[in-house]
Amino acid sequence: MKKSYNLVLTILVTMATISESFGQDAPRSTPLEISGSGDLYYKYDFSDFKATSGSSNISTSFATDQNSISLGMLNLILKKSAGKASFVGDVSFGPRGQYQSIPTGDVGNTTNSFHIQNLYGVYKFSDAFSMTAGYMGTFVGYEVISPVANFNYSTSYLFTNGPFQNAGVKANFTFTEKVGLMVGLFNDWNTFQDVNGVSHIGAQLSLSPAEGWTAYLNVLSGRGGGGAATYGSGTILDLTTAYQLTDRFKLGLNLADYTLPENNGGYSGLALYPQFSLSSGFGLGARAEYFKFKEVGEEEGNSISSLTLTGNIKSGSLTIIPEIRFDSNDSSPFMNNSMNATKSASQFLIAAVYSF
Repeated sequence: MKKSYNLVLTILVTMATISESFGQDAPRSTPLEISGSGDLYYKYDFSDFKATSGSSNISTSFATDQNSISLGMLNLILKKSAGKASFVGDVSFGPRGQYQSIPTGDVGNTTNSFHIQNLYGVYKFSDAFSMTAGYMGTFVGYEVISPVANFNYSTSYLFTNGPFQNAGVKANFTFTEKVGLMVGLFNDWNTFQDVNGVSHIGAQLSLSPAEGWTAYLNVLSGRGGGGAATYGSGTILDLTTAYQLTDRFKLGLNLADYTLPENNGGYSGLALYPQFSLSSGFGLGARAEYFKFKEVGEEEGNSISSLTLTGNIKSGSLTIIPEIRFDSNDSSPFMNNSMNATKSASQFLIAAVYSF
């Protein structure tokens, strides 16, 4: 009986000590941060081709509507931190952030009005090590869903055919100011819930070889629930790098290779991003891309070349983006003015992006 009493007393004293310790080290909470963006655009395909869906020739993600003043998305981002823990919630409304961002919300529901871009928590154990868990924008690739973070308004074929988001848990290591590493376990590409179970592994090696130069070596590999021929199965290798060569000139590069198992295809590609800052409020940039689908069985994949010329005109939080684009595809998937198949397509667009 005495032993039991001593045990209970010891537990109570220990709990009181822990409680007092937590009370003394209560995490300092930061104010809730609210940010986001809104965007709209007008696009004209020079062939004047318009599908029944309203889209035109060039079918990369977003900015698809022909001869229409159309919405992008309203994006709302909430951030909060308390001590070593932080949280990010990011939701969007509108075509760019809804059904064009791959999952549309609940399974089987294609009519919802929103899309969760990010929903994750971070715990920072030290300056050198942290853990992140939740649903996150992918670490693969140069371009992202939000138009605020892209210089070009239309997107590349590499972006459109790669992962958009990854749900999972990852460990982040900072070895030096110039070297970092992320390793993680993830769901299949672009899914809130993986019916196949946690099915992918991924890693990112981040490097800063010189001032103004960043490089990310990425790998994501696994198998989707639909088997070896399913989008998201296989392995994608990706290099993303950018170098601020001068105060006015920046050069970016994205190289990627995606292989589905059992000769079920994939793609490889390269995109180059030179950008010139002519003044504090005006910049010019280009995206030159070569993209090739891999063969499926005995069927050879087609190749695509694309050149996009883009301006950024800034006034405070508002950016006006005029853009002209020329695409060529050796399989002749486009339509010309006479509604005949052709290898080339071109378009002009102007977009307005407001960030807050």
